[in-house]
Amino acid sequence: MRGARIGWAAVAVLVAGVLPAAGQSGLRRAKDIVAPSAYVSLDPVPRGRAFELAVVMKIRPGFHVNAREVSEDYLIPTELTAGPLAGFRFGTTNYPKGVLRTFPFSKTPLNLYEGSVTLRIRMEALASAPLGLQKIALKLRYQACSDSICLPPVTLPIEVNLEVAPAGASVQPVHPEIFANQAGG
Repeated sequence: MRGARIGWAAVAVLVAGVLPAAGQSGLRRAKDIVAPSAYVSLDPVPRGRAFELAVVMKIRPGFHVNAREVSEDYLIPTELTAGPLAGFRFGTTNYPKGVLRTFPFSKTPLNLYEGSVTLRIRMEALASAPLGLQKIALKLRYQACSDSICLPPVTLPIEVNLEVAPAGASVQPVHPEIFANQAGG
């Protein structure tokens, strides 16, 4: 445990030493490094129907975030979670594979996300799902890093709005650029 405290203290000193001067180069707070956008695969979502939620993470150039499957124990993985909501069944969250990059501070290539990354959650609107507009609360946790520094981990709240319709209602697949192979009907 003592080693962990020393490690975090070193990171805090590194970040504290870099952040004041970094304002001149455009470095922002950790929460400003990733711009998440949330999408629903169907409109509306009928009761009794499976669908997907997606969060597209647009990562600021010059930065990356650790992938879900980290390559070192000390790394903080990206995680997307959804809170419980009456009338919905939350399935697994699907994370893409990361890319391996090497850095001067690590002998092992690190598994990370950069650019634009899409995370997906499989869901089902149960027969008891409330009709009308529903808001689903998500949380996205990540740690943003550049080639030389890592910022403190951050958790961003994300809200997804969807319209719940009666069972058997006709649906329209939406956002085909995100939800390839999503069946309509």
